[in-house]
Amino acid sequence: MITEIISKHLNPTTEFIFGFASLHGLLNKRFYGFNYGISIGKRLNNRIIDDLKDGPTLEYYDHYCQANKELTDLTVKIHDDLQKVGIESMILPPTISFKAKGYEKYLEKLTYDLSHKMVATRAGLGWIGKTDLFISEKFGPRLRLVSILLKDDPGIVSVPVDESRCGKCNTCVVKCPAKAANGESWNINIHRDEFFDAYKCREKCGELAKSRLGVEERICGLCVSVCPVKNL
Repeated sequence: MITEIISKHLNPTTEFIFGFASLHGLLNKRFYGFNYGISIGKRLNNRIIDDLKDGPTLEYYDHYCQANKELTDLTVKIHDDLQKVGIESMILPPTISFKAKGYEKYLEKLTYDLSHKMVATRAGLGWIGKTDLFISEKFGPRLRLVSILLKDDPGIVSVPVDESRCGKCNTCVVKCPAKAANGESWNINIHRDEFFDAYKCREKCGELAKSRLGVEERICGLCVSVCPVKNL
């Protein structure tokens, strides 16, 4: 039933991926009682991403914001349909590191109470790359993520991904303008700060957004553009 409810809202289906995750013992106490999750990814436009030669473009910024809005609207519809059949759920909108609710708390450690990337890896959709990108099998890093938490077992839980599949590839590490990654590979036992400096990334994203777009935001996209794992 849950699969059908989700699928009917993912149009066209070729633009989305989704999976179910067991999240027992992994969530902040504010999510008490919600032990399962749905991860949904929406593909970004390849042409727009390919145009990111040396920094963000206004077209990419607009596309990024539009994808976030579409995912937010999508999850509201799915949540409403789940409620109609008695399935309790909680929407977690796409992560936005600027001008978002809870932004001040986010600045303390550059993390939110829930990681969409964590839910996605638990849902078996992909892994974390060397510049802390979520990399999916189908779209590479060219997607935006959103999560819906569930109280009850959906009956379909994916096999989680526990380690990086980047191998020896260091393309994103070399191309990162902030030099924020050290080339170490992610796995579920390593903390983000051991392989990626989110503060360096944030600072450089701010510089690029201001100089190239004239906006007080934090956005870059170069590591997304150069990653060789992508939907061709």
